Amino acid sequence: MPQPDDELLAFDTSGLEDWDEGRARAALDGGQGALYRNHLRIALRLDAWAEAEGRRTDVDARYRAGYTQALRDMAAFLRQTYYLPADTE
Repeated sequence: MPQPDDELLAFDTSGLEDWDEGRARAALDGGQGALYRNHLRIALRLDAWAEAEGRRTDVDARYRAGYTQALRDMAAFLRQTYYLPADTE
């Protein structure tokens, strides 16, 4: 039976340098679980935004690549619990 947060954790972790599922689940179960769930939802939006930006043809390709990379990096940092208060890890 899927856990309630499985959908929020259903993303490709192969590009994350510091992914730790145990740390993520601990964050979900900890005192800042609601904040981390919000971060995971924001990361989903950033992924969608990066995909849309990647399809743009009205901007320079290098600009587009940098912009989409920045969006993906922010999503990765949110997913890896980097923006949670230190005492919740």
